[in-house]
Amino acid sequence: MTRAALPLGLLGRSQERHRLTDLLQSAQAGSGIALVIQGEAGIGKSALLDDLAANAGDVLVCRVAGVESEMELPFAALEHLCGPLLGHVVDLPVLHRGTLGKAFGLTTGPRPDLFMVGMAVLDLIAAVTRSQTMLWIVDDAQWLDQASRQTVGFVCRRLRGERLAAVVAVRDTKGARDLTGLPQLRLQGLSRQEAGRLFDSVVTGPSDALVRDRIIAETRGNPLALLELPRSWTTAELVEGFSESERVPGDLQLERAFAKRLGDLPVETRRLLTLAAAEPKGDPALLWSAAKEMGLDWRAAGAAEAQGLAEFSQHVHFRHPLVRAAAYRTAPLKERLAAHVALAAATDPVDDPDRRAWHRASSTVAQDECIALELQQSAERARARGGLVAAAAMLERAAALTPDPRLRDERTLAAARAQRAAGALQSALRLLDTLDRAPRSDLLSAYVERLRGKIAFDQKRGIEAAELLLSAAGRLRRLDLTMARETHFEALAAAVWSAPQCGNDLVRKAAAAALELPTGADGGSTSDLLMRGLATRITEGYATAAPLLQGALEAARGHHSAAADLDDLLWLAGNRMAGMLAAESWDFETSRLLAQRQVNATREAGALVQLQFARNFLANNVVLAGDVHTAEALVDEERWLATITGVPPVAYGGLLVEACGEDPSLSAPMVQAALAAATKQGEGRVVAFLHYVNAVLNNGLGRHREALLSARRVIEGDTLGYQSFAIGELAEAAFRVGDRDQLRASLTWMGVRVEATPTSWALGMWARVQAFNDHSTAAEALYLQALEHFADTPLRVEVARSHLLLGEWLHREVMKERAGEHLGEALDAFRELGLRAFAKRARRGLVATQRRRTHALIDNPGVHLTHKELEIAELAQRGLSNREIGARLYLSHRTVEWHLGNVFAKVRVASRRQLRDADLDPYRPPDRGQQSNPGIPLGHQ
Repeated sequence: MTRAALPLGLLGRSQERHRLTDLLQSAQAGSGIALVIQGEAGIGKSALLDDLAANAGDVLVCRVAGVESEMELPFAALEHLCGPLLGHVVDLPVLHRGTLGKAFGLTTGPRPDLFMVGMAVLDLIAAVTRSQTMLWIVDDAQWLDQASRQTVGFVCRRLRGERLAAVVAVRDTKGARDLTGLPQLRLQGLSRQEAGRLFDSVVTGPSDALVRDRIIAETRGNPLALLELPRSWTTAELVEGFSESERVPGDLQLERAFAKRLGDLPVETRRLLTLAAAEPKGDPALLWSAAKEMGLDWRAAGAAEAQGLAEFSQHVHFRHPLVRAAAYRTAPLKERLAAHVALAAATDPVDDPDRRAWHRASSTVAQDECIALELQQSAERARARGGLVAAAAMLERAAALTPDPRLRDERTLAAARAQRAAGALQSALRLLDTLDRAPRSDLLSAYVERLRGKIAFDQKRGIEAAELLLSAAGRLRRLDLTMARETHFEALAAAVWSAPQCGNDLVRKAAAAALELPTGADGGSTSDLLMRGLATRITEGYATAAPLLQGALEAARGHHSAAADLDDLLWLAGNRMAGMLAAESWDFETSRLLAQRQVNATREAGALVQLQFARNFLANNVVLAGDVHTAEALVDEERWLATITGVPPVAYGGLLVEACGEDPSLSAPMVQAALAAATKQGEGRVVAFLHYVNAVLNNGLGRHREALLSARRVIEGDTLGYQSFAIGELAEAAFRVGDRDQLRASLTWMGVRVEATPTSWALGMWARVQAFNDHSTAAEALYLQALEHFADTPLRVEVARSHLLLGEWLHREVMKERAGEHLGEALDAFRELGLRAFAKRARRGLVATQRRRTHALIDNPGVHLTHKELEIAELAQRGLSNREIGARLYLSHRTVEWHLGNVFAKVRVASRRQLRDADLDPYRPPDRGQQSNPGIPLGHQ
């Protein structure tokens, strides 16, 4: 099971939103009005208020939320609510000014009269709304201090004639009588269909349809419950439908209140509720069959229904999840075990073997190999469906029930592997610790050490990971040669990841050890071929390794690993080694394919930590293909995944996005901070990647000496794969600062690569490096060759940069008209791609070549909008805010703002209001055929 990265917006609230919009328009017309929104906790009151505030336009928004800890502080909430208005207090009469000063503790004196405070606030509102409309938003009003709530109620009843809309949210006006008599809106739960959409936005993996329906029905459309239950219940409970009801979160005081009410019920009713709480499907047929096993009469349900605690109809519903938790937790252990015995007996072993096995496991505290075996089989089925956490839970429980020590250790190790794959790294280490406390075989010890090495890598402890994996591989050589090969490759990958921080000796040691292994009888698996290609590259150099690398990549392209095959190609892709070798071989298409395949496989398998790495791997490829905005969305989802797994965000992919994006000058300190952290942690490849990012950043900003220094560190550090990206940065920076030695070195270095792997990417870079080294008029032809080769690849950024470099060269050669053509192409491309620094550089060059043209014309070449600008302009004409546009297009609101600035300049408008009335047809981009989109829509990844 995986969680969706992009939760849906407001669902099923169109009528409520229209009513709030009408309320705001009424206030803007000078007819103030108030509205009280009622609804239970989690029903969506705050979300509705957030939506109102976000779409209030130029209205002055004053907002406060009640806080229990401040309920005894008079006027605390009112002071916060009026905070934005206090600058106008000086405009009030002396009496009202003094009243507010006393109420807010600004002046000393006797406690002010509530009526006078209310009148003073009304006077303050009148002073402010003479020049603008105001919106008051009060949330959780039941927790406002009484004085503030009384004043808010007083003001809300006296708004006629004021340009103020007041919206107050409260759970129940019975506890806030100060608000009675005001217009009210009771917020109901979402419809079943909308609740299903919201549930599916949180749980995107396989789930039991009956369990899904029960959760939707039991929450009665409460959005918060629908969002929180899938995050807080175990995957076993959601996917498999099992529930121990011990992990349902909630207010303990409320749960104790439910427990007290349960205690007043008849004994048979409490036993029936315990049984229902242990049966999460809500299936009445199953419940009554199990009740019969326990000798319970159906009439026992009557008392629970009469108390409003549960409902027994087509589905079994508890009034609240905390009722279920209390019904289960307060039952004696003997009754809980009996409930699971009855449920296991009533569950069909053919149609529902997994649920039956879980109930059997929950029905005993004694070891039982028969039950343990059933659970192990259930775990295998869960794993095949992508339920890694469910599989881990079943395997751990199976291990606990296993009498044989050897078999118990094997199941514990299997549970740890499943926990690690699901991203529960600490849980995996906890299980490994239990294995350390007992004697074990050499083979099991090697497997444990290997898994510890993988977890160390997941936790970004690369040097430790390489050493653990290399040690485990040495043990496995005499015990399991196939596993030894895979572990040697993992050790080599971890060592390369840590180089040069770990020192090249560890990398060479890992490479030499890998090459000592005999090839498999089948001539070598995909992992064997990749390992030998990588090890040969390290020990014998690029030219010798090139044919091996190409053969390995051909095998990798044709290797379709099953989603559950997490120890094969998925591990390699998770370390980006196959992708690294693709970049090393100047094969961008294969690198992109492997990145996308890794995302698909890790998402399908529910391997969340590996999915974090996969998202960043793909984001880096997407940036190079020119789709910065899709890359932003990928990085945002990776950060969201980090909150689930507890593993820190991979983060460095986001820095490349920032360096290429809207304001790269802001990225410099972030890159330096990330460099310091990665260096300290020994993450060598991250250090190399960040030096590459720094080179891109500084070349874009025109800081070529800094770019040269960073690019040299990538090339001279022999950081595989990243050199293919950094060589262009090094050659450009060396050319700009006049470093002829570095230019000649880059020419030699690139010559070796292009001879061994003459791909379009390599040929394009080779031509560009030659152009930097050629100081004759032949350089133009070389730049054009570079453009021709890059046009055959998805590398739109390199196409745009080649136009920029050629335009700058033509300008220096005083061929300004032709320079302007290429600089104009570069400017349009950089703007459309969102590469702000390079766009500024192209614009400066274009201004210099076409001094007769005004800057406005430079900024509006042919007054055509780019495709992205047109898309944003059309959405803005429909009234969407920057954040709404960003949500639709997977852009940050700042990126939308930057694009809109370009739109305003080209269309010659100064505001959104003018843009709404503008005709965009004359500004549409010319039709250049079907626009290719190198990005991967999130819904199809």
